[in-house]
Amino acid sequence: MKVTLISIPVRDQEKALKFYTEKLGFIKKKDTPLDGGNRWLTVVSKEAEDGPELLLEPAPIHFEPSKVYQDALMEAGIPYTQFDVKNVDAESERLTKLDVEFSIKPTIMGTVKYAVFNDTCGNNIQIVEEL
Repeated sequence: MKVTLISIPVRDQEKALKFYTEKLGFIKKKDTPLDGGNRWLTVVSKEAEDGPELLLEPAPIHFEPSKVYQDALMEAGIPYTQFDVKNVDAESERLTKLDVEFSIKPTIMGTVKYAVFNDTCGNNIQIVEEL
């Protein structure tokens, strides 16, 4: 068994696609139209194009419990998911120059350094570097 797809709820798929590709550097993998103007929209890491796909899921728009959960995580400052990076300081600096807003600047906690930013689509995302 292996992970091939991970879903992240987004409020606007087009806005999410631009953020995840233009700012975070992911690559669009699948973009299939679905009913109701939705899309099966996935992105992958440039470093692992055949790796797990990240589904930009319009769940909060169509499923109220998803919206409530997403809102509660944002309000509590809890990241929805985490991405590993080689250098949190460098990635944080690069993203800050692209106007990405960080709620937690690079911080060391035990054997990792992490930072948290807003993906502009309803989620806090954590980046982590193993020390």
